[in-house]
Amino acid sequence: MNELDQRIATAKQVVMAETALLHREFGHAKPVIKHDGTKVTPVDIAISQHLQDAITQAFPADQFFSEELTPTAVPVPLTSRFCWVCDPIDGTNNYANGIIYCAISLALLENGTPIYGIIYDMARRVLIHGGPGRGVWDGDKPAKARAEAPNSHSLVGFHSPVEKVYAAEGKKLIENFKIRGLGSSTLHLAYAAIGLLDGVVDHNNKVWDIAAACALLTEAGVEIHYLENPPFPMTEFTLKAKRIQYAAGNPAMVAKLREVIGR
Repeated sequence: MNELDQRIATAKQVVMAETALLHREFGHAKPVIKHDGTKVTPVDIAISQHLQDAITQAFPADQFFSEELTPTAVPVPLTSRFCWVCDPIDGTNNYANGIIYCAISLALLENGTPIYGIIYDMARRVLIHGGPGRGVWDGDKPAKARAEAPNSHSLVGFHSPVEKVYAAEGKKLIENFKIRGLGSSTLHLAYAAIGLLDGVVDHNNKVWDIAAACALLTEAGVEIHYLENPPFPMTEFTLKAKRIQYAAGNPAMVAKLREVIGR
């Protein structure tokens, strides 16, 4: 087994090892508000720590980054060939409130670019995973993006933008497509990669929200167009990174999404 295969096998194993804790505390974990206004629970922190401990023990030369374990806002330079980006529970708000759309998200990056993503989809109890040249898998089934041309029945994952300046774009999307707002950016992009959604637009992401799902996209036939602040290749990890904005879907869908929102 080569060094990449070893990392992928270990990552799947350590993510699945956290699913019992994730399910046991679902709807019970008490959130607190962090400095940036987002929520965190003890389960987020525990899963982060468990994943970091397991990965760094197996691959001590690799860097490991997590939103929940970064002790300082000072940017940390990327110095290793392989690094990991973790979001222990993408959809913490959902998780704390007993809403099932949540995911454990773990990305493997090589020279700052996502090359494999491991996403545990709590709602469907399935491990979504894959990367360039290695297929995209929904559990044990090969998966790919929808090929249909965009139309008024296309399902588009979209979260309400936090800044009012983008409200007009939200209105246009609602007028042109069927909208799904699941509360997890990881799942929006992963669902586009496995053919459950036709497209995605988001105005408010950080690298840990999407790194694992981004590893799936090209292999699945999904194009992602960054409207602002392309995050890859990543050169540093910082909690103060600018918001990432993008449109994603098959190429025709991305062209239509950009036409609808006007950029």
